[in-house]
Amino acid sequence: MPDLFHPDMTGDELEPMAMAFHNLVDQFPVAVRSKNKRGLRIEGNRVIDRNYSGPVMEKVLETNEVVRETPDTGSYKGIPSIATPLRNSQGECVGVMAVIDLRHAYAGFED
Repeated sequence: MPDLFHPDMTGDELEPMAMAFHNLVDQFPVAVRSKNKRGLRIEGNRVIDRNYSGPVMEKVLETNEVVRETPDTGSYKGIPSIATPLRNSQGECVGVMAVIDLRHAYAGFED
């Protein structure tokens, strides 16, 4: 079976999955990108940026691990974020999806 994700996916290709995830997490802000192409930032049930990447997403691309942290820079500076790798069948990180964790944004954040 072919891999669902590949490192050259465009934001347009990732948009249906990202929008579904955005709705699944009660419309919390969501971001998604592939390894080789910047991606999307979604808020309020619409794409607000089609050339997006952020520091937490970049860390996932480097480590191939789930990252939970509050970024010091970027569009969501100071707001807790959770990002996870999108992996191919060999376990390689070929993309990343992130959610801005508004549950903890005002209550503090524990790693």
